[in-house]
Amino acid sequence: MKRELAYGAQALKKRASIKLVAWSVPEILPTAVYGIAVAHATDNFLAGHAWQGIAWLGGLVATACLGAAGARQVYGRLGELVEPVRDDLVRRVVAGALRTGDDSAVARLNRQVEIVRDTFAGLVLVIRSFAVTLFGVLAGLLSLAPLVAAFVVPPFIVGFALSLAVLGMAADRVRASLQADEELAASAGMVFGGVRDITASGTEEFASRLVGEPIEAHASAERALAKVAALRTLCFAVGGWLPLLILLATGPWLVGRGVSTGTLLGGLTYVLIGLQPALNTVMSALGDSGLRYVITLGRILDTSAPVDRPRRSVAQGYQVRMQGLTFSYGPHAEPVLDNLELMIPEGEHLAIVGPSGIGKSTLAGLICGMLSPTRGRLLLGGANPAEVPTETRVLIPQEAYVFSGTVLDNLTYLLPEATDPTDAIEAVGAGALIAQIGGLAAMVKPGELSAGERQLIALVRAYISPAPLVVLDEATCFLDPEAERRAEEAFARRGGTLIVIAHRVSSARRAKRILVLDGNKAALGAHATLMRTSRLYRELQGHWTPEVRRQIQPAS
Repeated sequence: MKRELAYGAQALKKRASIKLVAWSVPEILPTAVYGIAVAHATDNFLAGHAWQGIAWLGGLVATACLGAAGARQVYGRLGELVEPVRDDLVRRVVAGALRTGDDSAVARLNRQVEIVRDTFAGLVLVIRSFAVTLFGVLAGLLSLAPLVAAFVVPPFIVGFALSLAVLGMAADRVRASLQADEELAASAGMVFGGVRDITASGTEEFASRLVGEPIEAHASAERALAKVAALRTLCFAVGGWLPLLILLATGPWLVGRGVSTGTLLGGLTYVLIGLQPALNTVMSALGDSGLRYVITLGRILDTSAPVDRPRRSVAQGYQVRMQGLTFSYGPHAEPVLDNLELMIPEGEHLAIVGPSGIGKSTLAGLICGMLSPTRGRLLLGGANPAEVPTETRVLIPQEAYVFSGTVLDNLTYLLPEATDPTDAIEAVGAGALIAQIGGLAAMVKPGELSAGERQLIALVRAYISPAPLVVLDEATCFLDPEAERRAEEAFARRGGTLIVIAHRVSSARRAKRILVLDGNKAALGAHATLMRTSRLYRELQGHWTPEVRRQIQPAS
């Protein structure tokens, strides 16, 4: 459990956490004020000063609006905090699967990573809300009547501390319940699968004992969980209801010590509307989402490879060289790329073609340092790509990524200091799209953009970036041929190295050289040469012409 909590704490050590805390400050004011406002409004109404009472309630509404404005900003900062956690877990799962060949990694990638991401986000929100409420209520109570705070705060703290102490016990018992459930499923499956043999041999009593022990173990684990639920209810009674009972019981004594009726009502308001719901929410979240987070994250960390931060090397230029490059997905899988030898000089325009699933995107991932070779080497400027600063290359995949933010933020994501992307927009041909969205200051709504529109935004982003090596992995597949031509020609004029995973013949013919991947073999050359020497390349062209026939006839 300590390891999982340490992982979460490490994830919170980011600038986004500071922004989240900063935007939580406006919510403290209405939390601190509502008890004071109720107290003063009540006293004024009892004294016959109706308008003063209404004014206090109006002030409460105004502070609530301020708190709502802060809460609106919290969710944007939450995404900045949570999404890197998901990315890190995906890297761990994929790295572990490639290292061990574990097929169950698919379940961890599709389900368990999302469980951790969602529960982590929920826990951050709940704990933030609890902290805001607690700080606001303490400030309000101390401002209203320190004597009331002395009766309310201690039992609340005790109840919350007891609930935290129960969490460790609950985690152990949830693990025991899951293990008992798995053992019961395995025993029951074995018995159900042999029902005919059991009936024929008369071994029903043995089968009953075989399943009976796991059933009893599972029932015992569930009873233990029920006891934990009872303890949680007791903790809530101490922290949530005991302060209220104490305040009601000591009410006459407090009034005799000069505490007004409104002040007493304000203290009750803090308990009923502030402390009690906050404690109930945080206990439920920690006992439900918290346990799921700890247990699911523990499974991921147990079976996945840690992602070490690569050291940075100084690359000598950005030439790409492959020496005996071999890659396979798993220790027992067939190589996708086998003993590939290739040199891509600086300033090259290379197209990579081949059937779907042949390894083109794998090669792009290797070039950009997202994958590591199984054997052989791939060097970027003479260094391992994973050790070279990421600013040296940019990869645009088929499913282009855009995020909720302004158009300018999306375009300058890889070069934040850029303030005028007009030239890049014009070069790539995205002017009409930017105007349609509403200009550089308009907000991007990813769900309202088509796949081709997202690709155009990502292409402009790559064009603006300082990277001298650009890899377009079918990054124009949703554009029409004319838009694709304009974008690729813009990148060819931009300078640097351009590698295009081509999905149209026209993309390949625009390149200086073409790499044809055919199984674990490869052919390299210009268009005319490959038309004579590569049968697969001719098939990819999709047609035969008299000129081509005359060119290849002597060779055949």
